[in-house]
Amino acid sequence: MLIESTGLAFIAALSPTALLVTAVYLGSARPKLVTTFYLIGATAMSLVMATVLLVVLRDLDLSRADHRAPRYALRLGSGVVMLVAAIVVSRRRTGGVRAPHRHGVVARMVADPSPATALVVGVLVFAPGATFLASIQVIATAQAGLELTVTALLIVVVVNVLLVWLPIVLYVFVPARTATYLASFDGWLQANSRQVLAWTLGVVGALLAADGIHGLILG
Repeated sequence: MLIESTGLAFIAALSPTALLVTAVYLGSARPKLVTTFYLIGATAMSLVMATVLLVVLRDLDLSRADHRAPRYALRLGSGVVMLVAAIVVSRRRTGGVRAPHRHGVVARMVADPSPATALVVGVLVFAPGATFLASIQVIATAQAGLELTVTALLIVVVVNVLLVWLPIVLYVFVPARTATYLASFDGWLQANSRQVLAWTLGVVGALLAADGIHGLILG
């Protein structure tokens, strides 16, 4: 469960928007302060949404042994939806994948960096996507105790905001190189965002569907 949920969270963390905002904030007049508030917003959103989803799914008792079929049916259904989404994304002719409902508001706030706006941007940019939700679903439907569940949840949240806290750590030690690396990686991620998203959805969807089928057959 830990490996599967962490792997999904890592894939969810590969967000061109999240990295671009991090790069902009680290190049602002108050890089450490502004980026820290961005991290706080991102972490808060990830933690709150992860907790809410976990509680909702746990209330359905999908982790119980006698609810094996509904648990794996949910994983199979989630996998199929993500596979369909991967096909749709891969066939788009646009140069990249965007989130129109976020970019207008986020762009205006990022253009004028401050701790308050950075906090809000963190919340908006890290509104949960399909892969992050899939990672929480794996935790919520696993037969695990409270300690392991909490540990897995915290790991997923930390990994999900990887492209915020890792650049901050690198910036503290090697600020000049960090800016160069961010610009390079962000350029690649922006240019290949559609392919990255399609592959992400496809791989995660295939894993969830295979897990669902395997669980239903064994059940």
